[in-house]
Amino acid sequence: MPHRSFLRLLRDEFHGYNSAKFRQDVLAGLTVAAVALPLALAFGVASGATASAGLVTAILAGLVIGGLSGAPYQISGPTGAMSAVLIVLAGKYGLTGVWVAGALAGALLLVIGLLRLGRFIAFIPAPVISGFTSGIALIIFIGQIDNLLGVTTPATESAALKLLGYARGGFTPNWQAVGVGLLVVVTMAVWPKRWAGRFPASLLGIILATLLAVVTGWPVAAIGDIPRTLLLADRLALSGIPWDRLTEFIAPTLTITALGAVESLLCGAVASNMTGIRLQANQELVAQGLGNVLIPFFGGVPATAAIARTSVGIRSGGQTRLVSVIHALALLASMFILAPVMSRIPLAALAGVLMVTAWRMNEWEAIGYIFGRRFKTAMVTFAITLLATITLDLTQAIVIGAFLSGAVFLNQIASLSVDVQVVDVERLRQRGIETAGRCRHVQVAYLTGPLFFAATGAFNEAFAKLGDTHALILSMRGVPLVDTSGLQVMLALHERLTHKGGRLMVAGASEAVRRMLERGGLREAIGDSHFFWSADQAIVAAERFDCRHCAAEGRPRPS
Repeated sequence: MPHRSFLRLLRDEFHGYNSAKFRQDVLAGLTVAAVALPLALAFGVASGATASAGLVTAILAGLVIGGLSGAPYQISGPTGAMSAVLIVLAGKYGLTGVWVAGALAGALLLVIGLLRLGRFIAFIPAPVISGFTSGIALIIFIGQIDNLLGVTTPATESAALKLLGYARGGFTPNWQAVGVGLLVVVTMAVWPKRWAGRFPASLLGIILATLLAVVTGWPVAAIGDIPRTLLLADRLALSGIPWDRLTEFIAPTLTITALGAVESLLCGAVASNMTGIRLQANQELVAQGLGNVLIPFFGGVPATAAIARTSVGIRSGGQTRLVSVIHALALLASMFILAPVMSRIPLAALAGVLMVTAWRMNEWEAIGYIFGRRFKTAMVTFAITLLATITLDLTQAIVIGAFLSGAVFLNQIASLSVDVQVVDVERLRQRGIETAGRCRHVQVAYLTGPLFFAATGAFNEAFAKLGDTHALILSMRGVPLVDTSGLQVMLALHERLTHKGGRLMVAGASEAVRRMLERGGLREAIGDSHFFWSADQAIVAAERFDCRHCAAEGRPRPS
């Protein structure tokens, strides 16, 4: 069960823990908090909630999800990908809908983790993930144009329609707000990476932008009051749950569940490559589930593992999950100490942070690889997923992405290769394999790929014209599996050969494939003596049969 593996995980993680490692965790936790503070405020606003909600989410996620995580490096909180989903849900269902869907998604993540089904979440092709990520980045970017320009434009059903609305005009930008936002963008763009480890560019940009707005007195919208409490006034309550309308939240729940699971496990995969420590996927989903069930009752928004904050913690020398806990405590302290200052942060400054974050969210290396190498299937999959994400409801985009995942998977594994060759007796003799004659009515078909329902067409096409073949050997060393459809086409091929006086032989089948052939009756139909370890053994037996077959028909042996 997950709790047993979690105890073992903790024991291994803290084995040999000492004061030196604790100091590293403290320093890494404080560094992560400096990075997380502006992002938590920004993603809270971008989710359709408040900056306070984002801060509460980051604190609780750091304590609960980070403390129960499936790896020592995972740091969770509000993220850009999740905020893009939540802003749509908030517009449609209100904050109560976001909280209900978030809590239900947490319960579903918990069940998936307890049932140890985490590995199935990983079965999504890279082009689908890249397309969905880029689509979400566009949604975040487009969603912050209002705050950057200091305007309020009519709401639309999709990011694409929102972008078209800007093209039509009809509004007057607040150039002071634009200046404040661009100051943050420029700061984040030019701040050297080697300095970012000591002082995050996003935090510096927000400080400069806030000082500019305060000193000049520019009329730009600000965050507003930051409550000094973890229990926000606006939060989910059991009495406020619309029990009679829960069916309306099925789609948003599935959306949050899928995105939370995929992003958390993707973050774990990236961090695992950096540290060499494998993420316990099911334990991570249990942690995500418990955290997301709890957070809405404090007024926060759904959380997931954050790649940016996790990587900062690793690069800062973090040793254990205490990094997540310390970062959460630092954010909690900032809520009480810096609340008056944070309340004056311009929304345009947060928009600048989110726009740069959206740009960096794109998996540019993966996109360049797909398009640089011109993988047509991957390119089409990426483009369709991206367009679906920005033009449709995100729930529909995830369904389309899942459908594309299945289609890409079937397309990749359904390519059964059948290479039919006439036996070259002379070449066999050169290899030291003695044969009985020189007949040329023996053919060997080398099969590569799974023989299942999607590959039966290729199989039948390959053997449509058998000619006067007396013996056909199926070399199945490259066949990992056979399903019932594959068994049926093999039995049909055996009947065709038997009707013509020939025979079917099988060579090189794996143990799993042999068991399937036995269950399906093929071994009984063709006989145990026609199953061979290698194609060479089958060729020797088939070539003898072929020559006897020629003699029985009174035909001369072909030279």
